Amino acid sequence: MRKWMVLVFMISLFFCFNDMFLSRSASAENSCVTDKCHSNMGKEKFIHGPVAMDNCEVCHRIVGKHKFAPIKTVSDLCYKCHDRLNTKSVVHEPVKEGDCTLCHDPHQSPYKYQLRADVTKICFTCHDEEIAAGKYVHGPVSVGGCIMCHNPHQSDFPKMLNAADNDVCFQCHTDMANALKGKKFVHEAVEDGCINCHSPHSSDYPHNLKADGREELCFGCHTDKQDWVTSVKTKHGALESGRKCLACHDPHGSNYPKQLVKAPMDLCLSCHDKVLDTPNGKILDMKDYLAKNKDKHGPVREKDCSACHNPHGSNNFRILREYFPPVFYAPFDPNNYALCFNCHEKNIVLVPKTTTLTNFRNGDQNLHYLHVNKKVKGRTCRACHEMHATNNPKHIRDTVPFGIWKFPINYQLYPDGGSCKPGCHQKFTYNRKTAVKNR
Repeated sequence: MRKWMVLVFMISLFFCFNDMFLSRSASAENSCVTDKCHSNMGKEKFIHGPVAMDNCEVCHRIVGKHKFAPIKTVSDLCYKCHDRLNTKSVVHEPVKEGDCTLCHDPHQSPYKYQLRADVTKICFTCHDEEIAAGKYVHGPVSVGGCIMCHNPHQSDFPKMLNAADNDVCFQCHTDMANALKGKKFVHEAVEDGCINCHSPHSSDYPHNLKADGREELCFGCHTDKQDWVTSVKTKHGALESGRKCLACHDPHGSNYPKQLVKAPMDLCLSCHDKVLDTPNGKILDMKDYLAKNKDKHGPVREKDCSACHNPHGSNNFRILREYFPPVFYAPFDPNNYALCFNCHEKNIVLVPKTTTLTNFRNGDQNLHYLHVNKKVKGRTCRACHEMHATNNPKHIRDTVPFGIWKFPINYQLYPDGGSCKPGCHQKFTYNRKTAVKNR
């Protein structure tokens, strides 16, 4: 049985080749390719199958001596051999119109797929060359690889793309695809589409960005931040640096809120790890200072610098979120302590007598009220407290900046009160249970 099947197959193969030979021989007798006619046909690198076989009548119907029936619909002729390329949801306009020969030479070509020209030139016969005229050209575009991203015939995706949305980009940018998979926070613009920020063809900016990616591009969406950053009186140095927004934010994705490149405090201390000069004076080396002072203010303990400071700038001293007097003495005004009152109870400086609002009292005399609530020489919070960290209880300073003099406070904490001997003044003591009479 098996031998019989092999014999039948060999006979069929013989007749198939015999028919091809006879067809070739018959066409050769009336060949279109002669020294007088179509002598260059079949000489290019890529030759259409029927032309290579000298079977012109496969496509051209002879109706007389050197007369041929006109080809009315090219695509109908092509689809006799080729699979249909107009079945998907998005069809390229020439394909939709059945104009295959707009891009392909039906006989021969020096270009692959019998294209009439290099791929890029073919595309730019219809599409505007300006899309590739930028200073920075996308790699596939620069080498004529339009079909790396676009299907030239049909697609199930907009713009004739080979895949959906960002998947087109991730076909090459696998490193970015892998990096984003593990990120807790992905930029909304990235999720919506890489082309929100990047031009897929060319651009005048690095990385094919649509604008300067350090700030200008960000402001295209974050208009509120643009208004704020450009109008505030006290600028954050990071936004004045060469990297601007990128100094703190990753434009693609991050494991930290707001797409920060590091954990919030680690990010701040990556710059505040040295003494900084500012128009309002020097800023100390905060990283070193916090390492040396163990009793930290609540926001610092929570590693949340932005609780008090606005990282995008402020109209207040030291980019503070609310007003905070930068001086030792200030006439009392509750608005002076808006920053502190975001967390602390404001009645602490409004009530002269209390047994509950504060432990800083002599009997029931509220010593916060006594120090702060004065029409002329009210002490500001900074007169006694260090806002970041100290090695003393209650964030009490070692010394107080009083002009050029940093005079000592000499604070002592007792079980039911405490004492201080600031600068050239006498020692003052307080006790919550039994009021002390100080001279």
